[in-house]
Amino acid sequence: MKEYQGIGVSPGVAIGKVFVLHSGESFNLPKRVVGPEQISNEIARFEEALTRTRTEILGIRRKLSDQIGRESSDIFTAHLLILEDRTLIEDVIEVIKNERVGAEYAFAAVIQRYFQAFSQINDEYLKERISDIRDVGKRLLGNLCGEEKKRLEEFQGKVIIASHDLSPSDTASLDKNKVLAFVTEIGGPTSHTAILGRSLEIPAIVGIDKIVNELQDDDTIIVDGTHGVVVINPDQHTIDKFNSQGDRFVQLTNELDKLRELPAETLDGKRIILSANIEFHHEIPSVFSHGGEGVGLYRTEYFYMNRTTLPTEQEQYEAYRKVAETMHPHQVIIRTLDLGGDKFASSLEIPHEMNPSLGWRAIRFCLMRKDIFKTQLRAILRASAHGNLKIMYPMIASVYEIRAAREVLNEAKTELEREGFPFNKDIRVGAMVEIPSAALASDVLAKEVDFFSLGTNDLIQYVLAIDRMNEKIAYIYEPTHPAIIRLIDMTIRNGHGHNIWVGSCGEMSSDPAIALFLVGLGIDEISASPVALPKIKKAIRSVRYADACEIAQRALAFHTGKEVYDFLKEKLKGVCQELVDE
Repeated sequence: MKEYQGIGVSPGVAIGKVFVLHSGESFNLPKRVVGPEQISNEIARFEEALTRTRTEILGIRRKLSDQIGRESSDIFTAHLLILEDRTLIEDVIEVIKNERVGAEYAFAAVIQRYFQAFSQINDEYLKERISDIRDVGKRLLGNLCGEEKKRLEEFQGKVIIASHDLSPSDTASLDKNKVLAFVTEIGGPTSHTAILGRSLEIPAIVGIDKIVNELQDDDTIIVDGTHGVVVINPDQHTIDKFNSQGDRFVQLTNELDKLRELPAETLDGKRIILSANIEFHHEIPSVFSHGGEGVGLYRTEYFYMNRTTLPTEQEQYEAYRKVAETMHPHQVIIRTLDLGGDKFASSLEIPHEMNPSLGWRAIRFCLMRKDIFKTQLRAILRASAHGNLKIMYPMIASVYEIRAAREVLNEAKTELEREGFPFNKDIRVGAMVEIPSAALASDVLAKEVDFFSLGTNDLIQYVLAIDRMNEKIAYIYEPTHPAIIRLIDMTIRNGHGHNIWVGSCGEMSSDPAIALFLVGLGIDEISASPVALPKIKKAIRSVRYADACEIAQRALAFHTGKEVYDFLKEKLKGVCQELVDE
């Protein structure tokens, strides 16, 4: 029996057989020489493998589109384009002919050359394509080699996935009814893999280095996503212990479900708006089922990713309208395009930068590419006629950016009015406070907008100078660091001082102990992953607002983040013991 500690990113306990999803990054195959009479047969085998792989990917794309919408399945368009790349196909055929080798060796050799060439180019889009090529290559090579490889979409029983990471086609194939949990070697608390685990509502742990080498298919493992613990081949006593923890988690989940229709309101009547962070329309049922009262962060950059063309105004309008109508009368806050940093669009030429998180991204990109920005604003404005939409600008650092964005918005309004499109002329506009300069100058920025939303994921990253995607330094990603909580306090006070409301849409809000602190600071809205909402609501409904205010003020006086968090955890224990036990 071995126990490992990782980063728990989606709560719950799962016990079951493991399926080790090897990365398959090695394309080094033995050279198989063929005779001249076999060359045409090898070319035919290669073309047949292309056809089979294309059929498989089309099937996955169709399944995903039916289940969760077209926007999630567009990534596979890029995969299909790779399979139709005549240069790649002809290169493989040439190697078969000239070197008289088997199709699998020829394909692997050509793919290796592609990897090497792409890796030497300082372009983030091309580096992103390496992942796509590798993913397609693994599937095609498996078909060429004639292996009956186990695919995630072909599981017969329930398993726990263990992998270095999860590729696009892997994640698309995850079936919640067959996958109990997953564990990956890389990733951090705010990585895409972490967000995936929470959206699927299954236990998930990331950042356990080299655990795949310790596992074999059919090993029994325990995944405790609440505490980030993995146990390999546990004894019966350990299984019983974690089963008991899992039972308590299920019992708590059932209890929290009873709060679904109740407001997020303190014992003495202070009301907090509880909203959800989403990316796609298909997540809205989860918002309602977990007691959400709106969408506090609707991410839109995924419309632009993994596609060869820019999304049209009509395409965006239809998507925003659908969300607005479904959520009506609740508010939906749409964050404008937030590309750059760790997110790149296939159709945009965003140059490689030494420090992409500090570079040409988000509002900076939009103000340089006003054509793209205005198209999105027009789509949002048109959709605002169908529901309670608000606009939020990301990565605001100065008043100049808000005023420049307002000019583009006013141009869009003038055009739509002239063209006869209905829209909400008084649509509310807010700024994300996720850069230290925005927090420090929040008294000035508050005069320019209708609301603030604290983007704490990036705020923590910038204040503490930490790459939040790097699992090696995840231990210093500290949401309760005194610098962070003081900037949050300053922002809320400055916002209220200028009569605007303030929300929080970062992952730190998902922690009920920290949610108590935010309530005590006077936060008006908390937005988090849908699965986190019941615990936040329970914490809010278990405390008096006056007591939360006192807790917040005492927390601001501590000198270390650990002291702050230990204090908040103790206070949560005092008002809601079951959340701390869980």
